[in-house]
Amino acid sequence: MPIETLPVIDITALLTGEPGAEEAVAARIREACMGPGFFYISGHGIDPALIEHTAKTALGFFRLPQETKAQVKANARHRGWHALGGALMQGATVPDQKEFFSIGLELPENDPAVLAGEALRGPNQWPDFYPEMQPAMSAYFEAVAGVGAKLLSAVALSLGLERDFFVSRYKKPLQRTQAIYYPPHPRDANAETFGLAAHTDFGCITLLWQDENGGLQVKERQTGEWIEAPPIPGTLVINVGDLLGRWSNDRFASTPHRVINRSGKERLSLATFYDPDFNAMIDPRELGVSDAEAHYEPITAGQHILNRFDASFGYRKKLEAAKAGS
Repeated sequence: MPIETLPVIDITALLTGEPGAEEAVAARIREACMGPGFFYISGHGIDPALIEHTAKTALGFFRLPQETKAQVKANARHRGWHALGGALMQGATVPDQKEFFSIGLELPENDPAVLAGEALRGPNQWPDFYPEMQPAMSAYFEAVAGVGAKLLSAVALSLGLERDFFVSRYKKPLQRTQAIYYPPHPRDANAETFGLAAHTDFGCITLLWQDENGGLQVKERQTGEWIEAPPIPGTLVINVGDLLGRWSNDRFASTPHRVINRSGKERLSLATFYDPDFNAMIDPRELGVSDAEAHYEPITAGQHILNRFDASFGYRKKLEAAKAGS
């Protein structure tokens, strides 16, 4: 039967470690990941005041003049402000009607991962003209990472693995947390214009907070129709990314989704892409799949994500063009 609404899963047991209850949560997560590939979580434990403060702070940043925000425009590490029109999803004909501010794991220039030349690594790019941004985004980054780690323990159980399977692959995660701003949908927009065009997420799992304005839509697998994923107070939206789909040998679904902001208001979301270490090997054979059954060759998490970045973001194309011309 077609899915009209996405499941809501209470993950309190993952935070409390209640004996036996983790397995029950993992079973519901398995069902959701093999079905729609999207679900909500409640009981995640992130302080609502922290979320509200982070969202309010981010809105203040996005309302600054373009030339001010451009002082921290996105660098080669994907950190900083990404201007409106800078992202074109694969298959889309019109750039996304969104801008966003992206941060990652804070690493100094002398960190071994940075010195080894791992792409996307290093310090964040904070706006000194808007000092409120750093403490707000950093606190949310840490809080949502804790939830991501707990979720992955249940994902491991749901795949028949030890609950700590992912721990060794997440010593220095390629987590990216973004505040994403969608202006009201243009009145004269054509059918190809989206706040965020249809796509699947690049990485492992995504944890999304969305404001009350709605606009997120998920493609229903059986019918191909788009269903609404409206905001539910106190929850986060979770979805499977391409990397987990690949790792699980397609047992878990990476589902297309999009955003159309028809609210007539500004829309804000806080999206976290909770992804493994740069050099973590993504190989379905590690999850008990035989060579004959494996759909994919091994690839590092970092290379997979870079491949998707290069295909989607304008600043990456400019970097590649500059390399080619040097």
